Amino acid sequence: MSEKIKCLIVGGGPAGYTAAIYASRANLSPVLYEGMQPGGQLTTTTDIENYPGFENGISGQALMDAMRLQAERLGTDIRRGTVTGADLSGRPFSLTFDDGTAVLAESLIIATGATAKYLGLESEQKFRGMGVSACATCDGFFYRNRKVAVVGGGDTACEEASYLANICEKVYMIVRRDVLRASSAMQKRVMDAPNIEILWNCNTREVLGDMSGVTGVRIQRKDGEVFDIAVDGFFLAIGHHPNSEVFASWVETDENGYIRTDGKSSRTNIEGVFAAGDVQNPVYRQAVTAAASGCVAALDAEKFLIHNA
Repeated sequence: MSEKIKCLIVGGGPAGYTAAIYASRANLSPVLYEGMQPGGQLTTTTDIENYPGFENGISGQALMDAMRLQAERLGTDIRRGTVTGADLSGRPFSLTFDDGTAVLAESLIIATGATAKYLGLESEQKFRGMGVSACATCDGFFYRNRKVAVVGGGDTACEEASYLANICEKVYMIVRRDVLRASSAMQKRVMDAPNIEILWNCNTREVLGDMSGVTGVRIQRKDGEVFDIAVDGFFLAIGHHPNSEVFASWVETDENGYIRTDGKSSRTNIEGVFAAGDVQNPVYRQAVTAAASGCVAALDAEKFLIHNA
């Protein structure tokens, strides 16, 4: 027999935990399933210095642990588990999880986040959080006046490289083609930056490093030449993948799979289903914006449940 839940939250990052905090305080008896990576992408970063309220910064893991404990203290039922199936054709919504659990939810907040795309190198995973990053805004500060590399040739890569160029001594862009895919304005910004060097027709073969972290990158040109560059940071800017697949046959998504919401609200095309965080916001991808959208989703869910009581 399926368990009945008033407010179900799927996803254990800043959006999900914040939604749980607000839903708990509104007496919605929320149940939160954390997914495969409790704490989300922030658990793979080191120190965070741009989240308000922490004068000396805080580690990503510590911030997520604190959010989780706060939600739990306020009454959220937090569970390990990944959603494997969903039927959102009518209320209550039916969801199943990887442990075989089936639940019926009067309201649903989707906060499953997005996953950064990586190159798939063993060395890349080895130095993840030790110089390898997928967020220049999050981690660029730690490479002030140092040399870094950015992989990618689209708008995101150009934005990341331009941001880092204002902080770092030198920025290498590793581009696998002989042209950039970015808009003309972004291309000009990169070309005009005196400390950005574009390595055309190049692919990353290996991230180099030692016990202290990243020390360089081994690169191969299309003509076969292999060479190393010395850098302290290695930034991936080849895109993100929203974790929306299990819901995609029910909720509206854009061409890249991000869930569409109504204006500034968290409402999806299905009444009673809300989306928060990186799964519906491909632009900002910050902990503070994800947390804010989690608050919005909980408030929207509360209003919906009151109206449909």
